[in-house]
Amino acid sequence: MLQTRVDSGLDGVIVADTVMSEVDGEAGRLIVRGQAIEDLVRTRGFEGVAALLWAGFAVGGGDEAAVRAGMAAARVRAFADVPKLLTAAAGLNPVEGLRVGLGMLADSNPIPHHYLVCGALPVFLAALLRTADSKPALAPDPTLTTAQDLLRMIRGSRADEAFEKGLDTYLATVTDHGFNASTFTARVVASTRAGLISSVLAALCALKGPLHGGAPGPVLDMFDEIGSPDRAEAWLDDAFSKGTRLMGFGHRVYKKRDPRADVLKNAVAALPQTAGRLAFAVEVERSAIASLRKHKPKQRLDTNVEYYTALLLEALDMPRSAFTALFAVGRAAGWCAHIFEQEKGGRLIRPQSTYVGPRPD
Repeated sequence: MLQTRVDSGLDGVIVADTVMSEVDGEAGRLIVRGQAIEDLVRTRGFEGVAALLWAGFAVGGGDEAAVRAGMAAARVRAFADVPKLLTAAAGLNPVEGLRVGLGMLADSNPIPHHYLVCGALPVFLAALLRTADSKPALAPDPTLTTAQDLLRMIRGSRADEAFEKGLDTYLATVTDHGFNASTFTARVVASTRAGLISSVLAALCALKGPLHGGAPGPVLDMFDEIGSPDRAEAWLDDAFSKGTRLMGFGHRVYKKRDPRADVLKNAVAALPQTAGRLAFAVEVERSAIASLRKHKPKQRLDTNVEYYTALLLEALDMPRSAFTALFAVGRAAGWCAHIFEQEKGGRLIRPQSTYVGPRPD
């Protein structure tokens, strides 16, 4: 068999055809099921994007109302597992807690598994955050959307409509993004026919890694250290001299600005009392881009999704420790879509390697 050697990170390697999304790094464009992400989130929330992704593959696909009802029923069902979860996840951080929660879901559960995992994740996350704050977990409200209910279960009461819309926009924006590490992990596990729950759990474990990009908390740490716009240039020069990785900038695929950054920047601008913080972030961003051009002139680095994600989640009063777990709540819909696609037409994923170790005499 002819073997072709490839980059260890699989850069530029095409491993499958997909109808889910296209990440065009050269143009700085993200297309999800035929629509630019900017246009898609103007007309659809989280459940609407999930319905679009699942169209032609799963129960409720293409029907936003059905998806909303299915996720709501699954949230109600998941709440019954919260006491067991809280006992098992004591002392763990939120993403570790979600890992435990997904591991408790049985393959024999009769609820369609894409509804099951997408309903369980927000319920489990809210319960974990409430417990960490010494408050009792709240039961879900099936009349609400995922974003509305998640904020309510965390805060204890309904949030202002603007904040609910902000979270909904975030969840919708991050649902799918090509063959990133966690999505590819989901497809590898799905190719073995291990099932959707196991595939999503594996994807969550991949997302947990700091190199994946699902943890924008360090962007806020950078803001804290800079303090004010007039200190940005000096702070950035010092960071580059020390070889510090600049958070919120650069992407493995995008050679231009990540289109999701502007979607989430606009979502922050729509929230009350964020003008000052947003103006600060814009000034830091301007200084950071200038510093990147000065210190790394041969690299094409620009703002990525993490930058304004951090600002949005901060405005929603989400604890930094929960950022990766919250990302998983949105991305789970995309993981499920890719699992369906892999199961429908994909083979067992089994690449080869080049052996470079010793050989027997």
